Amino acid sequence: MNANKHKHSIISKAQELGFFYCGFSKAGFLEEEAPKLENWLKNNHQGKMSYMENHFDKRLDPTKLVPGSKSVISLLFNYATEASQKDPDAPKISKYAFGEDYHYIVKEKLVQLFDFLNESIGAVEGRAFVDSAPVMDKAWAKKSGLGWIGKNSNLIHPKEGSFFFIAELITDLEFDQDPVMKDYCGTCTKCIDDCPTDAIIEPYVVDGSKCISYLTIELKDELLPSEFKGKMDNWAFGCDVCQDVCPWNRFSKPHQESRLENPKLLDFTKKDWMDLNEETYRELLKRSPMKRTKFNGLKRNLRFVNTDAK
Repeated sequence: MNANKHKHSIISKAQELGFFYCGFSKAGFLEEEAPKLENWLKNNHQGKMSYMENHFDKRLDPTKLVPGSKSVISLLFNYATEASQKDPDAPKISKYAFGEDYHYIVKEKLVQLFDFLNESIGAVEGRAFVDSAPVMDKAWAKKSGLGWIGKNSNLIHPKEGSFFFIAELITDLEFDQDPVMKDYCGTCTKCIDDCPTDAIIEPYVVDGSKCISYLTIELKDELLPSEFKGKMDNWAFGCDVCQDVCPWNRFSKPHQESRLENPKLLDFTKKDWMDLNEETYRELLKRSPMKRTKFNGLKRNLRFVNTDAK
């Protein structure tokens, strides 16, 4: 069914649930992204993220992932914050990991939005996604008019910067395509110049195997590669450098979601982190995205950056 008349009510409900932007695009093959993804994989920029090689066809076409789908509703959920770790010498944690795992928070809100579609429009078929399936979320958010993909490969919105999570509802509803936004990166190369490990190998191309977020989260090896000694900039989980230096993030505003901040974690000192035991890890990081590294992976990272700092 043509659901354009429901766009306004869907956007209003999304905002009520805490999403600050909502855009619509027609589901189909991502023609522009296909050769980029193929080339990125061919050059092994995925490192040991072998899952990136899986479901190539579904990754590029949501109608194969969600049969019968006609539209992608893309949503942005703010995690920008003025909070910071109290100890300036503490191993650095990415802002998105200051509190509860966003998968829990955003998925709950997506389910509520999907329920709203069913209540207000009728029986709607589809699925909700939060960075948990072969969906090219940044490409769909760009296609839905929610920003452009910057030289650091992050989606950037001119009024909000880039500190936000991207989520999707892929449904059998039909919507007109929202207008795509132009690229406003211009001649700026701050993200490229300031990347501690030179992971942005050319504008718009990130070698994932060199990215600090990959090294501290995705890489499951017992030891981090010695070539990155002295280059980690004290990051123990994730990295915000390419976003922190982006001029567009001067427009970001603090989020209003209390679950995204854990005061105990922010109060942890360098000594607290280095003395971290498994019991404290389980208590402090319950429902935290930092549990992705598991205890041994986090201790590996902490040892690596602590050696760097000496």
